[in-house]
Amino acid sequence: PKAYAVGEITVTNPAGYAEYAAKVGPVIAACGGRYLVRGGASEALEGAAPEGRMVVIEFASLAAARACLDGRDYKAVAGLRHANARSRILLVEGGLP
Repeated sequence: PKAYAVGEITVTNPAGYAEYAAKVGPVIAACGGRYLVRGGASEALEGAAPEGRMVVIEFASLAAARACLDGRDYKAVAGLRHANARSRILLVEGGLP
């Protein structure tokens, strides 16, 4: 089944985060990942509202998602996110075929 990287990101330095955002897209695409959600308005229907922007990236499988996010190319740009935002990233395996 497909897998999804779900991120909740609170940007603390917009200029630095913009550099990350510009560099990470091609890395994700090279891994076969596809952005389904990248920012935009969000609304909590139950529970606490997200602290920041939401990101959802679709991958072919959990193994593909892990290989990408653990890979050298992603790690080379992830430091920009770490330096310019607080984030929580989850991997979720899709339950549908």
